[in-house]
Amino acid sequence: MHKALTVLALGAALAATACGDEAENNAQAPQTVTNTETTAAADLGAIKSYLTEHTQALAATTEQMAEQGKAYRDLAVSTKFDYAQLLDTKRDDVKAVMDDLQKTWREANPLYEEAEGVVAGVPELSEFDVILDAGSDASDPESAVPFDVKLPSGKVLKQPGNFFFLTETSLFGTNKAFQAKGVSAPDLDGDGEVQFGEAVPDADHVMAFTRDMAAQAKELNAAAAKWQPEQSDAFQALVTMTPTMSEYFGQWKNSRFIAGSKAEEEGFVASSRLKDIEDILTGLVLIEQNIHEVTSRVDEAQAEQIQQELTGLREFAEDLRKKEASGTKFTAEQADTLGSQAQERAEAIAGQVSQAAGQLGIELES
Repeated sequence: MHKALTVLALGAALAATACGDEAENNAQAPQTVTNTETTAAADLGAIKSYLTEHTQALAATTEQMAEQGKAYRDLAVSTKFDYAQLLDTKRDDVKAVMDDLQKTWREANPLYEEAEGVVAGVPELSEFDVILDAGSDASDPESAVPFDVKLPSGKVLKQPGNFFFLTETSLFGTNKAFQAKGVSAPDLDGDGEVQFGEAVPDADHVMAFTRDMAAQAKELNAAAAKWQPEQSDAFQALVTMTPTMSEYFGQWKNSRFIAGSKAEEEGFVASSRLKDIEDILTGLVLIEQNIHEVTSRVDEAQAEQIQQELTGLREFAEDLRKKEASGTKFTAEQADTLGSQAQERAEAIAGQVSQAAGQLGIELES
């Protein structure tokens, strides 16, 4: 974990003009924004409450998913992991537990995305973002997750990727390596066709992924409860997490929501990446709202501009998400253009936040 950032006091000494009468000089007394004043104005407790509400819910939801993962493995054990026989004899049971797992995953995902701005943006908590949502597999050592997964069979998966990726791609059938052997057509509803989301994953993988994900969510919740936020954390989160739009839009472009059957992304299939972007920005807007009074003390016009532009960026993502949900089909070229626009806006916001931090004497990590 990174060490906590230091918040420095801001002193603004304004020299009175030598000429003029004494009353005029007294009217131009120096004004100073002290650390005590700015700390009192920032509602850091609201930011922590927002975070812990989400991490508590995430811990409970992933624990439920782990229980469902165990129930799915119990079904597989009942046929000694003969998945073809499992579909022949207990198809309805398999469909029911897979529906439950997918439903719970869809509940867990926004709980994390809405809190990701804080988790990933605060150095003290950021490793949990790598573990749960952002880390890659061992093929990219610089960004790989810092863990292995041991399956109930004893097999160890070395740095397999983050847990939202592992659970999503196994539960929704997009990673073939995580699917059950001997099932070529996982037609769970028996209608003669395999629709998107119909999957029969390997039960050992599902149980291990959901078990370990729940354990990490529980650790995140404990860390969030212990976290003592500083103003630097709030500014750092905004500066770090706002200018990430091009990456997210690139993932949207390569996902099934735009690329369809030619999608390169195995993840971001259960819900559009646009929803994730909107959720992340929702958390960042909450952070800004609770430091707005602080930034207003040094430059009210700039503080208003930051708030308006950040809220506008969230509304931009929300509008795109609603259009997509109502049937608008975006092209790869449009995704590139929209991503560039969002990134340009995001970088401008981050620059303004960084400037405000400097005016307050708050040191940020680069």
